[in-house]
Amino acid sequence: MESTPVAKMNFGKSLLVPSVPELAKQHLTNIPARYVRPEQESPVTYAGASIPVIDLQKLISGDSMDSELQKLHSACQQWGFLQVINHGVTPSILEDFKREVIDLFKLPMEEKKKLWQQEDSFEGFGNSFVVSEEQKLDWNDMFGIMTLPLRIRKVDLFQKLPSNLRGIIEAYSNEMKSLAMIIVCQLAKALRIDENEMRELFSDGMQSIRMNYYPPCPEPHKTIGFSPHSDADALTILFQLDETEGLQVRKDDIWVPIKPLPNALIVNIGDMMEIVSNGVYKSIEHRAIVNSNKERLSVATFSTFNLDSELGPAHSLIGPNNPPIFRRVVVQKYLQDFFARKLDGKSYLDVMKVEARNGES
Repeated sequence: MESTPVAKMNFGKSLLVPSVPELAKQHLTNIPARYVRPEQESPVTYAGASIPVIDLQKLISGDSMDSELQKLHSACQQWGFLQVINHGVTPSILEDFKREVIDLFKLPMEEKKKLWQQEDSFEGFGNSFVVSEEQKLDWNDMFGIMTLPLRIRKVDLFQKLPSNLRGIIEAYSNEMKSLAMIIVCQLAKALRIDENEMRELFSDGMQSIRMNYYPPCPEPHKTIGFSPHSDADALTILFQLDETEGLQVRKDDIWVPIKPLPNALIVNIGDMMEIVSNGVYKSIEHRAIVNSNKERLSVATFSTFNLDSELGPAHSLIGPNNPPIFRRVVVQKYLQDFFARKLDGKSYLDVMKVEARNGES
């Protein structure tokens, strides 16, 4: 099958919207109507549960490898989210990246405008998946950028970045790539998938980074920082830059807040990994809420499989006693269709299920 050149692909464009940090600077007592969510679920959540914590060093070496692997397997089955400690990412890189991201969001508006989203892309400053002037907006500012492989980068956007940020993005994206590969190989081991099959899928995979800034909000109970969603990718690694809580995971129809641990990274299963695991692992819906007196900053790194590879349940997992519940499609086509459908609210995971094939053109 001939694939569309990556340079011409659209992984999710968005209409330009007002800058939320600029709104926050106006010291409003009421948020604009476009941010008000009358249908929003109550922010009351269950704080008695917490997502599992995985020690990566125990997972890859030592006497507790088997028990930590089982712990990882259960976390991905039951939660789809976990916090990773002793992850091996160089502390100085995390600190330098944190500083540069904070400085990026502090840029004057005139400087930010040079890095604004274009009409045909999500990359740059702006928001995600805004498709109409009537659409309700999230209370956040984001900066998105494609980082790997090098051939898909927007060179002109990289050249406009502050030089210090440009340098640290290189180091950070490579550390995230290495960590993601370690984790997915452990997932393959837990699922009893051929590790080479997983490595092939993941080698030269696509990586994008989304930096999120949630300013204080005068009416946090009326809006949302990031609307409920699951991730299209295989694996997401979230680096929270401060201790402000805001990320919540839907568990058994209850929103559970995630309290970020010091020096930990938050990892979640994406839709692609649910497909590869043939439904064993779950891509879980999550959201971000805001509060009235604290800002929150985070960086999400999205890792997908190789754009030219075929996405579907792992061949080494499927057999007479485990028939595929998802169909197969080239990764690039999957992403194009995902972003096209995400905008109308239809779950693409449902579309990917085998029984949905008859209804698809």
